Amino acid sequence: MKIIADFHIHSKYSRATSPQMDLEHLNEAAKIKGVQVISTGDFTHPAWFRELKDKLKPAEPGLFVLDKTKNATRFILTTEISCIYSKNGKVRKAHILIFAPDLATVEKINNQLSIIGNLRADGRPILGLDAKELAKIAWEANPDCLVVPAHCWTPWFAVFGSKSGFNSLEECFEEQTKNIFAVETGLSSDPAMNWQLSGLDKVALISCSDAHSAPKIGREACVFDTDLSYPAIIEAIKNKNPQKFLYTIEFFPEEGKYHYDGHRLCNVHLSPLETKKYRGICPVCGRPLVIGVASRVAELADRQEGFIPPKSIPYKRLIPLTQVIAEVLGVGESTKKAQEVYQRLVLNKLGTELDILIDCPIAEIETAGGSALALAIQKMRAGQVNIEPGYDGVYGKINILSAKEKKDLSVRQIQLF
Repeated sequence: MKIIADFHIHSKYSRATSPQMDLEHLNEAAKIKGVQVISTGDFTHPAWFRELKDKLKPAEPGLFVLDKTKNATRFILTTEISCIYSKNGKVRKAHILIFAPDLATVEKINNQLSIIGNLRADGRPILGLDAKELAKIAWEANPDCLVVPAHCWTPWFAVFGSKSGFNSLEECFEEQTKNIFAVETGLSSDPAMNWQLSGLDKVALISCSDAHSAPKIGREACVFDTDLSYPAIIEAIKNKNPQKFLYTIEFFPEEGKYHYDGHRLCNVHLSPLETKKYRGICPVCGRPLVIGVASRVAELADRQEGFIPPKSIPYKRLIPLTQVIAEVLGVGESTKKAQEVYQRLVLNKLGTELDILIDCPIAEIETAGGSALALAIQKMRAGQVNIEPGYDGVYGKINILSAKEKKDLSVRQIQLF
């Protein structure tokens, strides 16, 4: 069966996270988005783990449900851990995802990690623990755990990050690299960028939302055609089988907040070529720039842009539906007008958000939402967008429709109102 899965979110117990990131809201938000399998996130946090044990019911092997309705959202046990430690004379800051097949395994992991650091302080705990040693703790608890470097290119907290990371998986995980089967690409890179590194051919490239609020669920995700179970999903990732691991759902990477280099406070954002011109120094303040994902990929790449390795998993780049609607209407995403249109299209008309963005016929979108919305989604699917890339923690600015298109179509938007 076709499964859309989002393996990386955060609960209400993580910093800078919505208080509505509880099981009940996650359950409903995933249904609206069209995500069948959603991460629990934060399973190391004691209070959250108690909620998981109290509220979740076993479903298929390794998956859980909150309710027993026909189309209940499945939950999968995952967490993100921030490892900050010294290795080879450098301070390392690597975020790592752990997937666990059952609650007993989670309890073993939590017991070991609670000896090392404070798990109560944050849903994503900070531990002075080598990423390799964290991986060993997970596999000793259960060999079926999956260990994945999170958002692997972001500057500050990633295995390849310009401010914190390594130049290869082997440098980070050493002899344990053979047990690393996937990396998470993050919002600021897509598979095509990662294909430029031959060293990543041996791992699967997964994409997840890293959502801190319910509307962000599913903005990146993985799509499978497998049995609905933990073993089947993990096996599809490990084997990189394109018949079972169908594709990933991606941000346009330029929209990610660490794609280009720059300084947010100086309002400086530079392409990799421009950064070389300035020798990595901010032309405004004279300090080193925050080097983003595009430059870091270019630094480590051993292939030309555009190379597609064998057995690569395809991908589709999307823009969240509320963002598309807001552009068409010329209003903010959180405005009442944009939210009303979203609710009508998703709940009453066309299906889930991901159905609309990926599969719904353009003619049906035009009938339900008007010509401008139909054209915007058609252009998004074709990658015909204009983006001012993000940098140093600032999201990129994306536009789909030109000023002329908006003007020509505005008189036909009565359906949207």
